[in-house]
Amino acid sequence: MANAWKRERSTPLLCSWRSLLLIPLGISFYFLFTFFSSASSSNPNPISNPKTFVFEASSPILPFNCSACPQATPVFASAVEGLAHPFLYSLADLGNLPDKPHKNIARMLKGKPFRRPDISLTIQDYLASKGAAVDDGIVVDVGANVGMATFAAAAMGFRVVAFEPVFENLQRLCDGLFLNRAWDRVSLFAAAASDRIGNITFHKLVGRLDNSAVSATGARLAFKSNQEIAIEVPSIPLDEVIPDSVKVLLIKIDVQGWEYHVLRGASKLLSRKKGEAPYLIYEEDERLLQASNSSIDEIRSFLSDRGYHKCEKHETDAHCTKD
Repeated sequence: MANAWKRERSTPLLCSWRSLLLIPLGISFYFLFTFFSSASSSNPNPISNPKTFVFEASSPILPFNCSACPQATPVFASAVEGLAHPFLYSLADLGNLPDKPHKNIARMLKGKPFRRPDISLTIQDYLASKGAAVDDGIVVDVGANVGMATFAAAAMGFRVVAFEPVFENLQRLCDGLFLNRAWDRVSLFAAAASDRIGNITFHKLVGRLDNSAVSATGARLAFKSNQEIAIEVPSIPLDEVIPDSVKVLLIKIDVQGWEYHVLRGASKLLSRKKGEAPYLIYEEDERLLQASNSSIDEIRSFLSDRGYHKCEKHETDAHCTKD
């Protein structure tokens, strides 16, 4: 889901968002947003804003504090193309610099914006088609990666609660909060959404942080040569974070085969009556699901029991609603 791209004509942006600084690196040149800091745990340039959105919940896990997070360097960021509501996002996977930079860095060298992620367009199209107002409810992004769904919704003014366990991706999400001036719309949780509270072993794939997964097999399925690092991360069910009183417009889940466990942890949320239950978008890849000991049929049965009888396949994603 996260790595599907479409080539479109670029959308003009206000405030010169695409203005970047050109810095020589040896004989190569790269467009950089530069934020230099020490590698210590203290951040010499903390971000503070009185309008910061802190999602108030009775969860045992507190929202991630971007102002206390060490700044990642270097930062490669640009606008996305072909969206009604453009935004900036920052890459976590920079490629093998300088020999083989990420394809979007190569595009920046040619003066082009980032290619539009399919999920960004999907999120904006759905929210626009429903005529939803920004105070009608929140968007939940599970497996936020670097914010291609999160900031697509935030650019429209919606509040977003995002879950991402990989620290490097959290740093890039914090970049996005700053670059998109989205402190008042996005609340991050440094956790893997699951069906239980506790800690879980997570497999981080070096060089492909968008393919990190709970399942080691799932993480390495498409990139067998990449180094894998096992880390312990907190896990939390969505039902423990999202109160019954908070309306949820949409849930997007992209967790490399762990979707069934995320859905089980949102059983109460998904059991809300028609008109109050969220629209659901989740990655439905049988190979990844099997690597996490689940299946498409198991998920569809679980959702049907909670009233989600209408699910349509859109490439590798399923879109589900209560009919």
